[in-house]
Amino acid sequence: MAAAGWDQPPQLFALVTTVTLLANQPELAEQLDAQAPLTPVAQDTLPEGELDVALAGIEWPDSVAGCALAQEIVVLPPKAQAALGELPDDPEQARHAAAAHPQRREGRLVAAVLRDGVGACVLRLRADPKDDLSRDEVVEDPQLAPNLLHALLATLG
Repeated sequence: MAAAGWDQPPQLFALVTTVTLLANQPELAEQLDAQAPLTPVAQDTLPEGELDVALAGIEWPDSVAGCALAQEIVVLPPKAQAALGELPDDPEQARHAAAAHPQRREGRLVAAVLRDGVGACVLRLRADPKDDLSRDEVVEDPQLAPNLLHALLATLG
């Protein structure tokens, strides 16, 4: 996903055991890392609308060991969010309020879960394009998006 650059729509991936994938599709051997335990397999574009609704309609076959979702988000520093007060209940209005804030940061959140409930979240904050010395910042913490991890786990049955 990072290779595609910024300003991408949400992307859903099935996480499949590499051994199983190579057993079923040996022609992929040169494209995959056979030592990797899991291989992400990109899925079709998610339908327009709210992400929770789209995820609620997904069920994975038993051959899928887990799933991951990459999506771009707007992040506000804690002080900016506190100054803004409660965000509107309507998701679209809340996104608009956060996106309009001068201290907003754009980021790409990747959340992944396995069938056994193990989950991980990584947030890559986009560097400020006006600052030549700025680099993307990466934060890893499963508590970044617990609701998203729960929604992804629900797709696995």
